[in-house]
Amino acid sequence: MSKEYKKLGTFILAITLLVTLSIAGCSNQAAQQTTAKKISIAEQYGLAYAPLQIIKENKLLDKNLPGIQVEWQQLNNTAEIREAMLANRVDAGFMAIPPFLIGWDKGMEWKIASGLSSSPVGLVTHKQNVKSLKDFTSSDRIAVPQPGSVQHILLAMAAERELADPKKLDNLLVTMNHPDGMNALLAKKDISAHFTAMPYLFKELENKDMHQIISGREAFGSDFSFIVGVTTKRLHDNNPEVYQAFVASIKEAVDFIKNNPEKSAEILAKDYKMSKEEVLKYLTWGQTEYTTTVKGISKFSSFMAKTGYISKPVNQAKDVLWEDVKYEE
Repeated sequence: MSKEYKKLGTFILAITLLVTLSIAGCSNQAAQQTTAKKISIAEQYGLAYAPLQIIKENKLLDKNLPGIQVEWQQLNNTAEIREAMLANRVDAGFMAIPPFLIGWDKGMEWKIASGLSSSPVGLVTHKQNVKSLKDFTSSDRIAVPQPGSVQHILLAMAAERELADPKKLDNLLVTMNHPDGMNALLAKKDISAHFTAMPYLFKELENKDMHQIISGREAFGSDFSFIVGVTTKRLHDNNPEVYQAFVASIKEAVDFIKNNPEKSAEILAKDYKMSKEEVLKYLTWGQTEYTTTVKGISKFSSFMAKTGYISKPVNQAKDVLWEDVKYEE
């Protein structure tokens, strides 16, 4: 064999080794990224998310998993959270059960990791002639965070009972986040009513020109989880250490609010730009409960499947819950 061929063979062998090592390095890097101690969490607006502020203030994720990198994203609604989770920009998000079920029905690989809160919600209007759902006309507009939100589904439940048609008011809906919806309602501009949660619900009802048409509990017929924590299958399966720290931090934050309401109100007052006394009143309101127990999956699921908001009901609650999640019908 000529010297030239020997040199060429040696060169090819060297290149092959370099490529192999490069691929191995990339694979190792990808594996490290998959199991890196980091999490991106999406939240929304309102005191129903109060435990998340406690997690931040008390650095609970850092305590439960030293060295973790945490990114918080405040998004307007669950549609944005779903898109972010599909694009791998978010690992965990907080939302109501109905929009979670819509994502599950469409094949999203996510499950509920924990309950977060049960909270007063209600439909408020400034129109004195609107006393019930049947008083709305085609010229009225009702603000909800998004189609498929818990407020939308609660309105549909009430419409089925009062108007014999769950979708009777769907063509009146407009999408607004809670702060914008409150501002529009108080200004009596663009919308006739707003289906919202605390503290916006209470702030609206403090105005003498506003009144509540129906509460969330009246619409649903019993108590239910207003907000739950959801994670992707990717986080749960590939990063169990981070997942466990996430779940443990929620529980600690919920327990902190229960055991230290005044201290919690002091922490939250800064975030919500409210007085400590006002926050404390809302935190200890009779229908407000911060809990990791999940309630209401079966009832929401069966109604949404029956009325076409999802294609199929959940057979068993455990099909949409990660392990060890407390659940009540």
